[in-house]
Amino acid sequence: MARFLVAGLINIETTLKVDGFPIEYTPVQYPFFGVNSTVSGVGYNLSKALTTLGDAVDLLSLIGDDDAEKLIRANLKRLYIADKYVQSTLKNTPQSVILYDAGGKRAIFTDLKDIQDQPYPLAIAEHVVNMCDMAVICNINFSRPMLEIAKQKNKLIATDVHAISQIDDPYNRDYMASATILFQSHERLPVSPETWAKWMYEAYGTPIIVIGLGADGALLAVHDDHFVERISTVYTRPVVNTIGAGDALFSAFIHEYAQTHDVYHSMRSAMVFASYKIGGIGGADGFLTGDELKSRVKQIYS
Repeated sequence: MARFLVAGLINIETTLKVDGFPIEYTPVQYPFFGVNSTVSGVGYNLSKALTTLGDAVDLLSLIGDDDAEKLIRANLKRLYIADKYVQSTLKNTPQSVILYDAGGKRAIFTDLKDIQDQPYPLAIAEHVVNMCDMAVICNINFSRPMLEIAKQKNKLIATDVHAISQIDDPYNRDYMASATILFQSHERLPVSPETWAKWMYEAYGTPIIVIGLGADGALLAVHDDHFVERISTVYTRPVVNTIGAGDALFSAFIHEYAQTHDVYHSMRSAMVFASYKIGGIGGADGFLTGDELKSRVKQIYS
């Protein structure tokens, strides 16, 4: 079992299943059991996944002093994730609305409220960094000062900058420069993932880069091994909703890497974990336990 610091977003997520995109205008529809509201957000998703896998998690986040706070804290308690580092300092808790179809396409609308303008108490962050095996620092503004704290403490830093299109992206540059393990999406890349991984290493010297390729799997780049290859997807169960697949891939990878430092085993495990996860409805649904993941990895790759 590893101990992770996770600094990231918590929000209330509402998902709506649609027949397809584009959506034809209709004044009223009744998608029975097609609308669901849950606690989600990258920080919450990662924390829930890591806890389900058997790790210890210290979750640092900002939420509102509002009705959503009670729901969030109740969910964290149910999952045995301590909420003592979750600060209720926002005017309102962030929210998201996600439309998705049976083919895996999705449209995401995220309202961050005032979170991008609010700081996180650095004394708390420094205390938690001291205790962790790995600092998982998501690219939300309040977590930015934690990068330097983690570097000063010589902690492994993992982050996911999601969909980017510039090597010198001004918002994500310090996250990319600090990461030992760097995840991102292929969706906005101006060149091939292989070329992009090379550019990323030349710019930041990142030891481990993973680029999610959606239905085509992921690209893994390991600098010390001169390894840059695409890893194919695996099938575990039918796809319901692909939202949160990237968070699942990231979670399982860092879970395995923290224990084994085996990049390739971590990647295989992450592919299995993400494949199973997208058989769930919401961004924080469908996670395997550590034992279930080991069993499925053995079945698929043996």
